[in-house]
Amino acid sequence: MTLLSVNLNKIAVLRNSRGGSEPDISHAARTCIEAGCGGITVHPRPDQRHVRPDDVRALAGMLRGRVEYNIEGNPFAAARGDYPGLVALAREVRPTQVTLVPDGDGQITSDHGFDLRRDAPALRPIVATLCELGCRVSLFVDALVQDFDLAAALGVQRIEIYTGPYAHAFARGEPAAALAACVDTARRAQQAGLAVNAGHDLSQANLGTFKAAIPGLAEVSIGHALIGEALYQGLATTVRNYLQILR
Repeated sequence: MTLLSVNLNKIAVLRNSRGGSEPDISHAARTCIEAGCGGITVHPRPDQRHVRPDDVRALAGMLRGRVEYNIEGNPFAAARGDYPGLVALAREVRPTQVTLVPDGDGQITSDHGFDLRRDAPALRPIVATLCELGCRVSLFVDALVQDFDLAAALGVQRIEIYTGPYAHAFARGEPAAALAACVDTARRAQQAGLAVNAGHDLSQANLGTFKAAIPGLAEVSIGHALIGEALYQGLATTVRNYLQILR
């Protein structure tokens, strides 16, 4: 079955809006695990607007041996204040997977993937270091991106398709073209020997259609919609609902 990795950034946003330690991100992670999720995702950023380095470290201790741990981030973002950089965090906590995302401070959320032809030379040593640390490496890419043979040559094991355009098209009632682009991207990535993850704006409404269209989908990372839905349905119930869709 496709693995569900729950992104907990929005839990940290809510905590940070008030200060203090509530809601507790580790408590949220335990609730998701007990409901059956297969992974936890966090996306620390240098400006520490949500998940912080100490959260990354605390989660590593409780998740080890229980579920997969996926840390997302921009590998080119320099250390700043308490943020030591993505590779340094990975060296400390040794997550199951590191998803490389080309986001910057000015972005509210991740909204595009890598340009593989342009970025491959700079990514190559970073990917090599992460693989030496024992981390699986995934690259965040746009639908219809080319050059998956180049991505495979970098040593990455997976790509994550940016599904924002599909989700927005689904909400407009016209998902066919965006979904076809994701399907084609997944097929070409798999032909290059890469496993396929997906994430961004996936929800209970649109996930089933997406999952049915992509054979062999390895993982979905879902945060914003899942946490929003959990306000009404409860966190454990929402996680179980997503797992039922993935089945």
